[in-house]
Parts: sequence; structure tokens; C-alpha cells
Amino acid sequence: MPHTDYDVVIAGGGMVGASLALSLYTRSKGRLRVLVVESFALPPLAESGSPTYRPSFDARSTALSYGSQQIYRELGVWPQLQAHQSAIAKVHVSDRGHFGSVLMTAESQGWEALGYVVENMWLGNVLLNHLRQHTNVAFLSPAKVVEIDVADGYATLSLQEGDTQRDITTQLVAVADGAESSLRSQLGIATSVSEYHQLAVIANVATELPHKGCAYERFTERGPLALLPLVDDGSGQSRSALVWTFPDKMAEEVMAWSDSEFLAELQRNFGYRLGRLQKVGQRASFPLQLMQAEEQVRSQLVVMGNAAHSLHPVAGQGFNLALRDADSLSCLLAAAHSEKRALGELSLLQRYLASQDLDQRVTTAFSDQLTGIFSNRKPVLSVVRNLGLLLLDVTPAAKSRFVARAAGIMPGSSAESS
Repeated sequence: MPHTDYDVVIAGGGMVGASLALSLYTRSKGRLRVLVVESFALPPLAESGSPTYRPSFDARSTALSYGSQQIYRELGVWPQLQAHQSAIAKVHVSDRGHFGSVLMTAESQGWEALGYVVENMWLGNVLLNHLRQHTNVAFLSPAKVVEIDVADGYATLSLQEGDTQRDITTQLVAVADGAESSLRSQLGIATSVSEYHQLAVIANVATELPHKGCAYERFTERGPLALLPLVDDGSGQSRSALVWTFPDKMAEEVMAWSDSEFLAELQRNFGYRLGRLQKVGQRASFPLQLMQAEEQVRSQLVVMGNAAHSLHPVAGQGFNLALRDADSLSCLLAAAHSEKRALGELSLLQRYLASQDLDQRVTTAFSDQLTGIFSNRKPVLSVVRNLGLLLLDVTPAAKSRFVARAAGIMPGSSAESS
């Protein structure tokens, strides 16, 4: 096995890349030499051991599943993440204008929460701050990987840092630079794409009544919408994170609505479960598609996160799947390193992919089918859908399995039966 500068280089220091680095460090007990290359400048390291928290009404958030909370607890960062998260105590699913609905609760599962909503800035800063206190995880930022050349048993990376370019070597490159991955394209890795012909609009919404830890999934004539409970931003007003999908032909119209027009349309579709909707924050929109890389592993190379699979956001599965992938890979690499095996060996990486294949297929199908079922407004399907919701609500065993699947817990696992 040739000597290399690093054991693993992660191209991309976002939430997936940082989580992978943390998992590699923790699972190997700090023995793996890891470099994270990030194109954006990192925030200052908090000398107190805890990053600064500046809540913002417009902050973007991520819903962490119960399974993700278990992973972050094992990785040692959950106490800090918990300081500024909103627990999801229950999820209410309904179909506007129809009788079917279902209520899922953490209590019925015997869990503390069904999931947790964390602001992306806080999640990223906690991960990076934790990592940068450990010497075996190095950061290069702002910088980017501009080229990857794979030889026999190692990879050479060309790094661009300002006006300087240099080469480093590593046993394994993890490509985690997002859904529009330039490295994935450069490497000639094809993708399969299914267009949903939908637009996602995301924003935070202030509500008259407190959310009390309830998340809402509401299926409307426009498309599915989700409202997730957020922590108070310091103003004392309850707020929730909105993801609302529309037909893509409505893109210009929706983004042209004034705040009052947007709130009125949302109120009409969501109803008054949270009282009057009082304020909407900065809106952002993006087209929706199901994207999957046709190769996730090669010798000395693994594709992770949205670069590997990008899912519909309403089902809330994408980041949680990526975190499970990252932790599974880290456990395998840590074991291989202790056995003095080459980390970029194709047979080893194929073992990782095989271990995650069922989870990836089931989660992708779950997300895609849920989106398809609840985006279709045909009358016959609406009747079937609502009967299904009613049946789910009165069948505890089926409801429990559905909740476990949404939480990222595979059938037959110990967590499912706990």
C-alpha cells in the first residue's frame, strides 16, 4: 500500500461532508487522517468550545429523523445540537377537502420525539467546531478539488487555494459537493433523473398559535406542503418551516406574489390549525427531481450525499439517508484501517454499497411513491388515498411501521422493536 498524504479526502464541507468527517474520526478513534476541502470560508473556531448561536427568522432548517438523532448521539454532538432544536412530538397528515387524516405521535412509538428540526447554520457550525478541535481532521478552506487522477492504490488530487495550485495524495476520495456536483461530472459519472415537474418553495412562517411540537403534512390542490416546528427566534413568536410544492408552470406566478398574497393562499390551503398566519420570511424556490448517480463507488472513490442521490424534500428523507450512508461507510473504513487494509479497494467500497443498497432503494421508493400518491389530484386516486389514511390511522401496527420507515429505521432492526 503506497504512502499517501491522507487516508480520506472529502471534497465538500457542507453538512454531509462534515458529518462524514466526524463519523470517520469517531469510528476510527482518531486514527484516520482526514482532510476536508471546502469552497466557502469556514466560520471562526469558537474558543469556548461552543459556536455562537444567532437565530434568524429567515434561517433554513433540516428535519433530523429519530435514526439521525441516534447517530449524532453516538458521534458525541447531540448535546450541543439539542440546545437549539425543536422536537417533533407528533405529525398530522391530511388531504385538503377530503375526510382522510392520520396522527402519528412519538409517545405511541415509545420515543422522545419522532424527529428534530435544527437550523442548518447551527448544525453546520456544531459539526465543524467539534471537528476542528481534533488534530487528525484537517481543513482547507476556501479551496476546491479541481481534478482527480486515480492510480494503482491511491488518488492524486489537484487543489486550488486562491492563486496556488498543488497536488496531494490519498487512499480514498469522498465526493460530497452537492446535487450539481462538478467533480461527479468531471469523472464521467452519469446520473438518472426523473423530473417531478414541480417547484419547491421554502420559507419560515410565523403563526398566531404555538405549534406545540406538531409537524404538518398537508396535501393540497397545488401540491404537498409541510410545516415543521422551529425554535423561537428570540421574538417570542411561534414559527414553522414551510416546504410547499407547486406545478413548475406556476414558478413565476408564485414567486411574484406579495407576502400578503402568499400568506392568504397558504392560509386557504392549510387552514387554521395554527391560527392566523402572521408573517412569512424570505422565500426561495428550486425545481424538483429525483436524481441518482449511476455509479457511487470506483477504486479510490465514493460519491456521497446529494451528489449520489437527491430526493423530493417534502418526505424529508434526503439528508437522513445521506447521514446513514456516511456512518455506514465510516464504520467499514475504520474496521478496514485497523486491519491495515487499503481504504480505496474496490471490493471494500462495494461492500459498503451492498450494505446500504436496501436502505437506499427502500428510502428512495418511499419518498418517490409518497410524492406521487399525494401529488395526484385525480378523483379516484383521492378516494383511495383518503381511505388509506383512514386505514393507517386505525391500524396501530401499520402506523408504527410507517413511522419507523419515515424515521430511517429498517424493518427488523432493534430500534424498530424498542
